[in-house]
Amino acid sequence: MKLAVVFPGIGYHVDKPLLYYSAKAAVECGWQERINVIYSTAERNIRGNQEKMQKVFMEIYEQAEMQLQEVDFPKYEEIVFISKSIGTVVAAAYARKHGICCKNVFYTPLEETFLFAPQNGIAFTGTADPWVHPGKIVDLCVSAGIWLQVIEGGNHSLETGHTLMDLANLQKVLEITEKYLNK
Repeated sequence: MKLAVVFPGIGYHVDKPLLYYSAKAAVECGWQERINVIYSTAERNIRGNQEKMQKVFMEIYEQAEMQLQEVDFPKYEEIVFISKSIGTVVAAAYARKHGICCKNVFYTPLEETFLFAPQNGIAFTGTADPWVHPGKIVDLCVSAGIWLQVIEGGNHSLETGHTLMDLANLQKVLEITEKYLNK
């Protein structure tokens, strides 16, 4: 049995393109079970405010812990954590705390993700992402041994504002994700 666990961002839920289609691709690639972690926070305007970011992380991390507490991870042959934005931090922290050896798909990871020494993953970031410094994400991925795809002009949703280009980029991201899931 294979398990896919999806960790969304705060404003980027599982029904948004990257997570919606990657979860569908996981099923098509033989990941029989899927858990969508759902969390919420009342905090707003957290970008650039480390205190608020830490508070939100702790809040949503606890929500993830509660939702995943009954999951028998050792029974699965393979596990993949598919995550977006602050969800990448939650996924990396959860895997490290619980010693879960899993594949990771990090969509627009934050720098804080790398505080938890993520391994065995691929990542995607955009050159116009206001949440991170793309060069720093490149360096962190190289240090962690995580393969990275940089989307030119991509924002925090990996979108450029040009619909056809965004669809082509989404297709490219999903093709890479699917190939990784099939490894």
